[in-house]
Amino acid sequence: MEVMPNDLQLDDVDRTILEALSENARIPNNRLAERAGVAPSTALQRVRALRAAGVLRGFHAEVDLAALGRPLQAMVAVRLAVHHREQIDTFTDRVRGLPGVLSVFHLAGATDYLVWLAAADAQDLREFVVGHLATDPAVAHAETSLIYEHRRGPGIWGAAEPGAA
Repeated sequence: MEVMPNDLQLDDVDRTILEALSENARIPNNRLAERAGVAPSTALQRVRALRAAGVLRGFHAEVDLAALGRPLQAMVAVRLAVHHREQIDTFTDRVRGLPGVLSVFHLAGATDYLVWLAAADAQDLREFVVGHLATDPAVAHAETSLIYEHRRGPGIWGAAEPGAA
């Protein structure tokens, strides 16, 4: 029997496992089990079940973009000229495949998209916006905001520790 995410009943052990993995996806299984109060074999089985159900969709590394030569980050608010399904899908697929794009958010409201990107410098950012957005006939308007600082929040798990990055 396949368990779908909407049918999945999460208990306190599952929630503890998800919280621990959200904080540190590389936590050793024995420490994960200890934190959840279960045997290591149970913790491993729970992680596998959460992955199979689609609750855990991946494990990600946080990368220092400046160390990779892309210290400048920006959010570009994009408004499309037309809102046809085909144009929306084409724009989304095209933009998320461009170099430097970290995430693409499709929104409701006055702004249709937020494009989060990392650039080498102001000229690189300008070339991205002019070359890929401002000249795109699908784009009615693009407005760039520089990101001074980015800190991850605790997600759905509670308050962040003071000073936590």
